[in-house]
Amino acid sequence: MPRNQQIHLDNRPQGEAVASNFKLVTTDTPALVDGQVLVRNHYLSLDPYMRGRMNDAKSYAQPQPVGEVMQGGTVGEVVESRSPKFAVGDKVVGFGGWQEYSVVDASQPGSLKKVDTTHVPLSYYLGAVGMPGVTAWYGLVKIIAPKEGDTVVVSAATGAVGSAFAALAKARGCRVVGIAGGPEKCKYAVDELHFDACIDYKEHSDGKAMGKALKEACPKGIDGYFENVGGWIMDAVMLRMNAFGRIALCGMIAGYDGAPLPMAHPALILVSRLKIEGFIVSEHMEVWPEALTELGTLVATGKLRPRESVAEGIAAAPEAFLGLLKGKNFGKQIVKLV
Repeated sequence: MPRNQQIHLDNRPQGEAVASNFKLVTTDTPALVDGQVLVRNHYLSLDPYMRGRMNDAKSYAQPQPVGEVMQGGTVGEVVESRSPKFAVGDKVVGFGGWQEYSVVDASQPGSLKKVDTTHVPLSYYLGAVGMPGVTAWYGLVKIIAPKEGDTVVVSAATGAVGSAFAALAKARGCRVVGIAGGPEKCKYAVDELHFDACIDYKEHSDGKAMGKALKEACPKGIDGYFENVGGWIMDAVMLRMNAFGRIALCGMIAGYDGAPLPMAHPALILVSRLKIEGFIVSEHMEVWPEALTELGTLVATGKLRPRESVAEGIAAAPEAFLGLLKGKNFGKQIVKLV
């Protein structure tokens, strides 16, 4: 069995996450028993939610255990199988974590899924045609539920979730406005992701400036908002929300270091009769087949052309993850292992 390099959570962050919270470990891969498969992970996914799980705090998921492999999504190839469900050479998506090889109990429902790479690149199953894409689909379709002609806004617009959100919303006839950091990301959002407008939060760097920019980009107000960030950006958006607007609350990356995120205008929830709903996409597995079918079609037909930031090698994962938390990535952040 091959030697396996892994990234463990070595200790919990005190405030901002740093590289010394992680540890590179080399270990032997255990021999397979009946029902198991050995997967050589080709790519691993880095996602903002992982930062919250590094804290030992109340959340929607159990904290990441200290001294164990960092948990996360992976795609790869079956290199050995003792399961009738999988053959050597199968391309698969799973939850193998930050490591080069993973031993998977294939008898566990949902532990591993075969994927078709004919029209969709393998790495896309961690982004546009994976958890982030389904996250965008659920927030848009099930919570915002837009009508044709509605104006919808998404923060972190050029990331894995935001780029999928744009394609899905445009397919439903919406005016789609993004919020992203830097002129290059905003240009990409408009030119390649087909946003109608994109606001640079680094240029419009406080609530007043952001509010003015939102007024120009959303002259008819905002009907739906997909929130990945929280803080002052959410405050500015809420001031522009139309009556009976809907907010799909997916992430609050501005508060992942543990600082409280007070809301400046909570009375707007009442005044504008807003619906604000937080959601965790893994709790809605019933929608995944429908969502993945639509997302796969958008990619295969060229209507969704997601961008990826690729770090090379398992040792690069911690720094790439810390960069993701600061918005240094451009598109979906992955680590290439093969």
